[in-house]
Amino acid sequence: MDLKAHIRGIADFPKPGILFYDISTLLRDADAWQVAMGRLAKLVRGWQPDLLAGVESRGFLLAAPLALKLGCGFVMLRKPGKLPGPVVGLDYGLEYGRDRIEIQSDAITPGQRVVLVDDLLATGGTMAAGVALLRQIGAIVPGAAALIELSFLDGRSRLDIPVEALMRYDA
Repeated sequence: MDLKAHIRGIADFPKPGILFYDISTLLRDADAWQVAMGRLAKLVRGWQPDLLAGVESRGFLLAAPLALKLGCGFVMLRKPGKLPGPVVGLDYGLEYGRDRIEIQSDAITPGQRVVLVDDLLATGGTMAAGVALLRQIGAIVPGAAALIELSFLDGRSRLDIPVEALMRYDA
């Protein structure tokens, strides 16, 4: 199945000059969604994760069902103030400013294998920050996975781990 046929491009969103790759069209097609989850599971299984970590918010849509399919746990990397209890956070730079992600301080037992999952790998800033935060609380991060990679932005060059993507866009 050609999964790209189930991704809708929306011009000038969220601002002029940006082509947004909308995964909602894939998510609402049961067959395409099943195929995507099966292919992602095949890519991620080899890293033998104990947990999958999803990046807010579209990363949750992939990581949670994928964790269920792989028989492992799921943890959330969220924006500030969204998680109850003690958290550990990391501030990081983006091409247009600064951001912060947080994880509950007890979400991971040091030494657990945690694969980071997000919907999109673009410039790599958010994914690199997620890897750094997971390592900061003791995770072993053997790899990361994304549904879509915008390869022309070279985000994978900011990562020191293997990265898998189901679909790549070169422009």
